[in-house]
Amino acid sequence: MYEVYLESSAERDLKNLPSKIFDSIINQIKGLSENPRPLNCRKITNSKNDWRIRIGKYRVIYEIDEKYKAVKIMKIRHRKDVYR
Repeated sequence: MYEVYLESSAERDLKNLPSKIFDSIINQIKGLSENPRPLNCRKITNSKNDWRIRIGKYRVIYEIDEKYKAVKIMKIRHRKDVYR
């Protein structure tokens, strides 16, 4: 079981989401505690521990720390803005 942490920037991103997307993103984030690498995740190129999951037109960028069994959510943004 992994602990899931939200950075303050990810919390701000969550507050700005449309309500119908908010629920599906929360469900996906909760699922990361049991499986930090779900089927729809991908490792971000040229990074050591950064991963992303797609939820519609939104992306959740997170880091997995195997030593401490932790998942740190860094960004939750629309796909056109997330990689900037």
